Amino acid sequence: MTSRERVARALNHQQPDKVPIDFGGTVISGIHASMVYKLRKAFKLPEHPVKVIEPYQMLGEVEEDLREKLCADCAFVMPYTCFFGFKLDNWKPWTLFDGTPVLVPGLFNTKAEASGGIFQYPEGDANALPSGFMPKGGQYFDTIIRVDPSFDDENPSVEDNLQEFTAVKEEVLRYYQQETEKLRKNTDCAIVFSPAGTGLGDIAHVPGPFLKHPKGIRDIEEWYISLAIRKDFVHEIFEKQTDIAVENLKMYHESCAGLADVVNICGTDFGTQNGTFCSADTFRELYMPYYKKMNGWIHSNTSWKTFKHSCGAVSQFLSLFIESGFDIVNPVQCSCKGMEPERIKREYGSDLVFWGGGVDTQHTLPFGSPDDVFKQVTERIRIYHRDGGFVFSPIHNTQYDVPVENFLAMMEAVKQFR
Repeated sequence: MTSRERVARALNHQQPDKVPIDFGGTVISGIHASMVYKLRKAFKLPEHPVKVIEPYQMLGEVEEDLREKLCADCAFVMPYTCFFGFKLDNWKPWTLFDGTPVLVPGLFNTKAEASGGIFQYPEGDANALPSGFMPKGGQYFDTIIRVDPSFDDENPSVEDNLQEFTAVKEEVLRYYQQETEKLRKNTDCAIVFSPAGTGLGDIAHVPGPFLKHPKGIRDIEEWYISLAIRKDFVHEIFEKQTDIAVENLKMYHESCAGLADVVNICGTDFGTQNGTFCSADTFRELYMPYYKKMNGWIHSNTSWKTFKHSCGAVSQFLSLFIESGFDIVNPVQCSCKGMEPERIKREYGSDLVFWGGGVDTQHTLPFGSPDDVFKQVTERIRIYHRDGGFVFSPIHNTQYDVPVENFLAMMEAVKQFR
């Protein structure tokens, strides 16, 4: 099978010839730029600075030669703009704190503070208030909360929290069309893209790190409180956001029909290590109607499969994700309470595709031995591969501090048992 055929069978809950693999097919199944550099050396590929294609998490580009070494079956359409609101172009040299040489976008502008940490700016504008901070020795940015001084918590404005949700521009549509066409022509991979504006209440986006002047409720604590005390307000935001999102999805489909395979709808995390951020009733009331509307339009009008990311202990939400119309769940964080692989595969595997869960990135991959990694990967493949419905990927992004020998042990297990 081609990679695209292999992924398609898995997404349709049919047994493919091999378990499909994803490394770098999304911004939540990527590889840190430092790790990409180490892997290129380990595989004896040409050494050169790695492009940082997602500056917030400092993810590195998995180029075609490395994708082949990793047996990866998925390719990612890079967003038109990054998490800080600037385009991924005009590349320039930069160096990570650990000494790794990388290339960053031209508007990747940083300023150092007294302790040696660095600030990042929305749209690359160093005259604006910084929206991200990386501490000295850090490997990715944290969001800086910026609250508009005129914000009135007694009478918040719905429109203020919609300032980033607008009709998709023609140049953005052209970009996605060109990039999906390029990947369709030059690879046999399944193609994943992430349209902006479809993630309801994604806590990474709520602070607006891509906005120079974010308005409305941008404090994370205030947003979570709003789920309890301002439900009508949240409903109105989600309703208007969803209406805009569906219209944008129609335009994306006109531009990319038949080119993309998977659409990453939402990165909203609903789980902590031991439970959920909200109750199942709150999810059903506040989120589900709008997920259903987006997923319903996609399934009625396109061949795309819809992708839902949520970290954490979300086993009690898996049936709700299914009811909401999602085809795929990621990253399948099996190290969390209630996320035992055997049980969730048995109970939900006929309806949900598990994209991830291949190895624990909290403990085993970074801190276990190569033997520990090999054993866990083979066990996860044994559990998840039955009747399709599985795309192998580690649980979330592979971080900078993973020992190369552990990564290679993971790859050896995948190659032997996929």
